[in-house]
Amino acid sequence: MKEKINEEVSVVMYYSAKRRQVLPHTISWRNTEYFVGKIGYHHTVRDGQTLHHIFELVNKEQTLWFRLNLDTSNLHWLLEAIHDGNSN
Repeated sequence: MKEKINEEVSVVMYYSAKRRQVLPHTISWRNTEYFVGKIGYHHTVRDGQTLHHIFELVNKEQTLWFRLNLDTSNLHWLLEAIHDGNSN
């Protein structure tokens, strides 16, 4: 079931100089650590002067889908939504 969350979360990310990419590695949400699996989608959205990086990804176990928003004006991460794969 897809659920809107809109909560700030802690994210460990890394930068690959070879690929010139910043990628999330782990997400800490509600006292649980989730290791990032495959990143299915990444795009940017501009809201006025602020650039947002939107990541859609699954955890390593591929049981949860996350939509993360990195706000470049303050470098805060927002968990916008989560989905457990169930339709109800």
